[in-house]
This record gives sequence, C-alpha cells and structure tokens, in this order.
Amino acid sequence: MVKLTEEMKAAFSSVRVFPVATASKDGIPNVVPIGFCMLVGDDTIWIADNFMKKSLANLRENPKVAIYVWGPDTKGCFQIKGDVSIVTEGEDFQKMREIVLAKMSQAPAKSLIVVEITEVFSCTPGPGAGERIPMMGQ
Repeated sequence: MVKLTEEMKAAFSSVRVFPVATASKDGIPNVVPIGFCMLVGDDTIWIADNFMKKSLANLRENPKVAIYVWGPDTKGCFQIKGDVSIVTEGEDFQKMREIVLAKMSQAPAKSLIVVEITEVFSCTPGPGAGERIPMMGQ
C-alpha cells in the first residue's frame, strides 16, 4: 500500500479534471478527462464511471490505471498508478452514486472504479522527471 503525502493530497484536491489513462490487454492506450475523481483515503481513489466505454473495457481486461495530477494551483505535478476494482453494488457504490447525482442529477453513475495506489512518479520538468517518488509502503 502506498500513501500520498499531505502536499500531494492538497494538489489532488485542487484539480478539477484528471487525465486518466488505461490500456487494453494488448497494450492499446486510452486517456480520457475525468471530472469525478475523488481521494477517499491516503491510498485510495474513487472514479465514477458515467460515460466510459473504451476505458471500462480496458479496465476489465487490464485492471491498471494512471492518473495525471497537475493544475495551476499545484506545486509541480505527479502521476499516480494503481490497481483497479470495478464495483457495481454495495455501500461504497451507493455512496458514490449519491455524491455524483447530487452534483449532476442526469449522470448515470454506472459503476465505481476503486483505485488502490501502488506507485507515484514525478512529472515536474527537470532532472527528477519520470522518477518514482519514494512513499510510505514502498
């Protein structure tokens, strides 16, 4: 288990839209902008599946994801990688649906993508770009 630092959590909370990347089992990449990407713990992210097609198909074949975190109010940028589970029922799923529908009543909120963070990498330009950021649990 890898936990985000307080600075990373603050950066995450300031971003409105997250580029989320997936790949099929054959390695064909897909990246989409996701508006509902919520940090629910130091090591867990929820993504609402409202309109996913290729991304959801990719996650079913290859349950790995990369999330890019950058915005004008962040200090630097980083990439979160994680293992995914797709949830379509239960307490967490219902909680996600309530949150999504409160913000956008017409959203389908079809499934909950639960991301368990496995690694974090620096994306800030310079000599450390692309390097893995040592975290708790690594």
